[in-house]
Amino acid sequence: MAENKLLRTALILSIITIVYNIAEGIVSVYFGINDDTLSLLGFGSDSFVEVISGIGIAHMVLRMRYSKAEQRDKFEKTALRVTGVSFYILTAGIIIGSAINIIQNNKPVTTIPGIIIASLSILTMYFLMRAKLKIGKKLNSDAIIADANCTKSCLYLSVVLLVSSGLYMIFQIGYIDILGSLAIAWFAFKEGREAFEKANSNHLGCCGDDNFCQKPD
Repeated sequence: MAENKLLRTALILSIITIVYNIAEGIVSVYFGINDDTLSLLGFGSDSFVEVISGIGIAHMVLRMRYSKAEQRDKFEKTALRVTGVSFYILTAGIIIGSAINIIQNNKPVTTIPGIIIASLSILTMYFLMRAKLKIGKKLNSDAIIADANCTKSCLYLSVVLLVSSGLYMIFQIGYIDILGSLAIAWFAFKEGREAFEKANSNHLGCCGDDNFCQKPD
């Protein structure tokens, strides 16, 4: 009974993660386009890709409620491969967008929305990470602990957006937004590679069998 309650909570946290990423993506892309903020646009696009990954994780947690999930099923592997391709496309798009902004000398109108969104995301992802980690430890579940680690990566991405948006607001130098965008592109490429590693592995961790990701402290 206690285990079912913990798994139900884990499922709720997964759903919250999905819903939050959808909302975050919509708002970020809207302001990213309106304010010519490439870093915020890339951040919002990343959130949409995270939704695909989140659906796979929610499916896995739901499966764990009825049987012990020792390997990824076909649905989860497909979701991971779609996630990986999407991250690679996002990486290419951000790099091309950065090149265009350099050539055309485009600068953000304002990065205030990025600061607000990043700050809210940091608080939300920290809460979700700690909650998932707590449940994962109680269930002794490497998969849920690994999900907490993936959420930790989202937290780091939010910090990148906050720093680049804050620095641009202070110094008003266009290259700061471009550097922030390229940092997000690097995160997207890394997440795309890890998605394919997970899809090609039966290990229920955040990454593949090489244990590239470490468990949160």
